[in-house]
Amino acid sequence: MTSTKAHVPAARPSAVHAPAIAVLIVAGGGVALALAALAAAGLQSGGAFIAAFDGVMGRAVRFTLWQAALSTVLSVVPALLVARALHAHPAFPGRGLLLRLFALPLALPALIAALGLLALLGRNGLLADGLTALTGARWPGIYGLEGILIAHVFFNLPLAARFFLVALEAVPANQWRNARQLGLPPLALFRLVEWPALRAAMPGVALMVFLLCATSFTLVLILGGGPQATTIEVAVYQALRFDFDPARAAALALLQLAAAITLGVLVARVPMPVTPFGATRHTRARPSMGETLMHATALGLAAVLVAAPVLAVLLRGATAPLRTLLADPAVINAALTSLAVALSAALLAVGAAVALLSARTPMIMMLAAAGGGGVLFAASPVVLGAGWFLALRPLVDPFEAAPFIVVFANALLALPFALRLLAPGWRASQLRHDRLAASLGLAGWRRLTIVEGRALARPLVAALMLAGLLSLGDLGVIALFGSDAVQTLPALLHARLGSYRTDDAAGLAFLLTLGCLVLLWLADRFSDGALR
Repeated sequence: MTSTKAHVPAARPSAVHAPAIAVLIVAGGGVALALAALAAAGLQSGGAFIAAFDGVMGRAVRFTLWQAALSTVLSVVPALLVARALHAHPAFPGRGLLLRLFALPLALPALIAALGLLALLGRNGLLADGLTALTGARWPGIYGLEGILIAHVFFNLPLAARFFLVALEAVPANQWRNARQLGLPPLALFRLVEWPALRAAMPGVALMVFLLCATSFTLVLILGGGPQATTIEVAVYQALRFDFDPARAAALALLQLAAAITLGVLVARVPMPVTPFGATRHTRARPSMGETLMHATALGLAAVLVAAPVLAVLLRGATAPLRTLLADPAVINAALTSLAVALSAALLAVGAAVALLSARTPMIMMLAAAGGGGVLFAASPVVLGAGWFLALRPLVDPFEAAPFIVVFANALLALPFALRLLAPGWRASQLRHDRLAASLGLAGWRRLTIVEGRALARPLVAALMLAGLLSLGDLGVIALFGSDAVQTLPALLHARLGSYRTDDAAGLAFLLTLGCLVLLWLADRFSDGALR
């Protein structure tokens, strides 16, 4: 008597791996092309490349490092207070709303934040008259280092606070219980329980914030106010668009890339706080009235910092000539271009993420993680755009290729975020359905649509919304490749602002902010709060 076993068809590895390999080749080839073009421009220019390392470059390097260091300190230190306040009060009314508010800077375009700060603190901002009366002199606005620092704190304080909150949540529950039983006073609790966890997270968080500030482009472009407040990335943009000096642009871009990759490697090597399985938030002693008052003050100030610029954009834009703008052919074309770019980039980014996750090969996943967390994180849109601009110039008119380059760049830079949103649910789906799918012979596209497509419908929609949001407000690549024929809403807004059409700029910022808020709400809703 013989026994038979059900035949389980195996998926063909090549059919599963081919799309992932194609994604890696295209993404890696795009980055390699940009780097090769920058290196070639430097080699071909000879002495001009060496001459670019002059006092002007030195001033840009010094300002880049100085503003990044100041921004890091001003973001990280208050973030410690905000994280402690959030951890000490895990269930106060409005906590969920506050966390949603703190998620806003993570997805809000830098251009909107810059305009919001100008609407508040600019020379003609909402608070200008009050500040003039307070200081006794005409309020000059916040252009220069001060404006850049405030904008960086707006973006990075909530981000750093989220990481520090995770570090506090990772403290073992028995330490909180012991501290409560011993009746440790607030200073002793901070020194013995909280500070060791926060200190361990500090290097990774500080390095990450420093890298983000050192590679900031839009904020410095809008708020810099002159050559004395120029970073390396802004200098790259100026060298290509205004001076058309390929040698200087290549030297600056390669220097920026080398520094960013070095910082990116350090960020990757320094452990970041991660909430362990089974962590609890409700085991510490209830804070005293004085502590509660301090915590409320920290949270209130942080909430005002985040909410005020967004509200200023909405209030300022609501009084703008919106009807006239909505009938303007240039605005209509820019809006349609922005929607087309955002949709195309989102579909490409999510499709690439799905291809990489479907491969399930350790080598492919390692390369994807390296690309998403390393080169793609360190290589800014301006640096990549400068390389592609120099590579395309001998072949075609770079401005004619603008739509394709902008879509590709935005998809490439949104890919790490799509991977982060999809990976947890994808792994869970594989563990739950692998055996059943294999027994039914489901593989490739059929498995993707029948199994993962249904199980991960909500994360897929959230990834599409987030990738579209990141693309909708981007100014980095379009600033290099944009022209009168190809303009997105951010590019048109920047152009109107540069020509002192402030009412138009306010109205465009209002429309762009509304679109971004809708996409962020949809992404948060379909991600089940993963963005918070």
